[in-house]
Amino acid sequence: MNPASPAIDTESVTALLERGRTLATPVLRAAVDRLAPPMDTVAAYHFGWIDAQGRPSAGDSGKAVRPALALLSAQAAGKAPEVGVPGAVAVELVHNFSLLHDDLMDGDEQRRHRDTVWKVHGPAQAILVGDALFALANEILLELGTVEAGRATRRLTVATRKLIDGQAQDISYEHRERVTVEECLEMEGNKTGALLACAVSIGAVLGGADDHTADTLERYGYHLGLAFQAVDDLLGIWGDPDATGKQTWSDLRQRKKSLPVVAALAAGGPASERLAGILAADAKKSETEIADFTEEEFASRAALIEEAGGREWTSQEARRQHATAIAALDEVEMPEEIRGQLVALADFVVVRER
Repeated sequence: MNPASPAIDTESVTALLERGRTLATPVLRAAVDRLAPPMDTVAAYHFGWIDAQGRPSAGDSGKAVRPALALLSAQAAGKAPEVGVPGAVAVELVHNFSLLHDDLMDGDEQRRHRDTVWKVHGPAQAILVGDALFALANEILLELGTVEAGRATRRLTVATRKLIDGQAQDISYEHRERVTVEECLEMEGNKTGALLACAVSIGAVLGGADDHTADTLERYGYHLGLAFQAVDDLLGIWGDPDATGKQTWSDLRQRKKSLPVVAALAAGGPASERLAGILAADAKKSETEIADFTEEEFASRAALIEEAGGREWTSQEARRQHATAIAALDEVEMPEEIRGQLVALADFVVVRER
């Protein structure tokens, strides 16, 4: 069952994502070319432009949701989509900075069906290239030399700090027996919502929009980020590895206190209590012991989460956050066509295939 079921205009969404990719990628490549060797090559591998041997590749560079939002953001402010390109590139650089570091911290060996950077090039390069992408993001904006660029950079740096806050919270929760639903939502709002919020305001800011418009667009992006993360949490437990590019039961292997887990623990009842006892014991085990679990052991934990209601609650939460995001759009004057495209992108984000 999908977590929400609005009708998706797949053709329109695909065109928006492709436009974002087409306009942003040349600027993104030029930015990466500024890096000193071997960081330029390592970054090119991460983005899927070359393979591990340095040969040109058509690897998966991601869905490009954030660049698409940044271009629509400029149009929401009455400007051409090209006005949002520096913002689209800056946000994409920060997003990939976070992925490089997250993969290393989480020990993830696969992203987008390929070995992660730390696995191929080593942890030191993953850290350095991530740092470099963050620096490039600010450079791309500030070299515009406008007041609007300064405002955009401030929003991006605040969003980045919140993203890092969220990652720190996520790691700290892995070894806690209990995390409240409120704590989990705060963490996911920081980790995912903050940067999506920035993406959907940054183009408008570069186009000269006032703070009220930018703040309201950020509210749309923030709640869209929470909806996105709720779906990601479902995929992190029940997703098809062929679709996600990650191991089965990925989040359970990392002992993540994601929304389905936290909601199941908060639900009460026999399944919730059994799950609490098992996860409390898991929290005391070493990473090696967890790695030795069988598929059946992870499957039994997933079954308890579902029996306790964690899967359904998270599915409903994705719907709630999606509706809140759409409602925020009513507070901004924009062309109806642009509003419709923002709605279509929100629908796409929440109704991803499991």
